[in-house]
Amino acid sequence: MKSREKEIYKVTLAGTAVNAVLIVLKFIAGILGRSSAMVADAVHSLSDFVTDIIVLVFVRISGKPRDKGHDYGHGKFETLATLIIGLILVGAGVGMFVSGLELVIDSLHGHLLPRPTWLALAVAVVSIFSKEILYRYTAATGRRLNSPAVEANAWHHRSDAISSLGTMAGIAGAMFLGDHWRILDPIAAMLVSFFIVKTGYDIVKPCVSELLEGSLPEATEHEILDIAMSVKGIHDIHNLRTRRIGSSIAIDLHAGMDGDMPLREAHSLASLAEQRLRSRFGNDTYISIHMEPVKPSPTSPEL
Repeated sequence: MKSREKEIYKVTLAGTAVNAVLIVLKFIAGILGRSSAMVADAVHSLSDFVTDIIVLVFVRISGKPRDKGHDYGHGKFETLATLIIGLILVGAGVGMFVSGLELVIDSLHGHLLPRPTWLALAVAVVSIFSKEILYRYTAATGRRLNSPAVEANAWHHRSDAISSLGTMAGIAGAMFLGDHWRILDPIAAMLVSFFIVKTGYDIVKPCVSELLEGSLPEATEHEILDIAMSVKGIHDIHNLRTRRIGSSIAIDLHAGMDGDMPLREAHSLASLAEQRLRSRFGNDTYISIHMEPVKPSPTSPEL
């Protein structure tokens, strides 16, 4: 297994272990501690556990080298995993909102909601600290490894910390402000659900763009142009096409060179441009440079 895959597995397994413990604690605290918000939080942690398994499975697939059926490798399997994580987040958020809304309606109809106990409050505090630490560790690893799936999973940990923060506030209010304020417990779950859905949306949006072959940001494309044009002997860059493939990117461009230049020299210039681009964007960058004859005088680059 590659070093990158090992690190992804290490950080994901750490999250899986923490989530497994929290799932058990939250369900126990939610049931014995009489807190609907804690039960909803437990469901959210369960979704965390599922996404950890998804990352473990899909990153293993995405790390496979290219084969006959996948000329550009398997990088988009990681994108697919990221998309699934985002969709699970959206689903978890919607589910928490519906559950909380039902309890709020019951309370407004005169049904006295149960008063949460100290057990639920204590587990909420433990969840906040443990998930925030896990978020920082996972996010740092994801950025260092340039893994969108790991970064998405980190935000899932952060959303769980936010969920537990709202849960703690709702539980504390329901415990200490009197019977009429027990409605704060399900209201907390409803408010937190909005943050969870927003996080899921932010994760899903770039994945959809990538799967639909969306181009890289304009600033990145201009940087690609500048790097290619920095090679002395390349006078023009046009027909630039870019896209993301998992944690890697693909670059396809036409480079104008002196038409009287020997093929060997033109190929050397193209190879130098590839080398500089890979130095900036990574060795796994897919680069295709089509050489075209032009007049020696340089022209302005265009997309």
